[in-house]
Amino acid sequence: MKIPSNFMAPRVGTSAERRSARRCKISQLMRIRPSDPEKDHFEDLRGSLSVSRGGVYFQSSEKGYEVGLRLFVTMPYSNDPSAINREYLAEVVRLDALPNGLKGVGIKILMEMGMQHTYSFHPPLSRK
Repeated sequence: MKIPSNFMAPRVGTSAERRSARRCKISQLMRIRPSDPEKDHFEDLRGSLSVSRGGVYFQSSEKGYEVGLRLFVTMPYSNDPSAINREYLAEVVRLDALPNGLKGVGIKILMEMGMQHTYSFHPPLSRK
């Protein structure tokens, strides 16, 4: 039997890498909120499991995530009054049901929104 010249044997045990950038296993605190005012509001404070140039993967118990949902992601996040946080527009591109009962959430960073300052022009409340 002659094998056609355009025949490609299937690969066994390998899968093609679809990521365009390497991942780093970094735990970085993030503040995540839906950007669509029509969706139910939630605010999720999570640590990342892995980060790449264009995306982040993390675990969450929040039920509001769905593929295609646009998010505001503040990363790294700190509530320190002198912190300068960066906010990004992102989109959920992956959801995994995990054995621990949480969801694995993969987001793609679409664009940077800018710096987010947490300082206040109001005087601090006095402590008694």
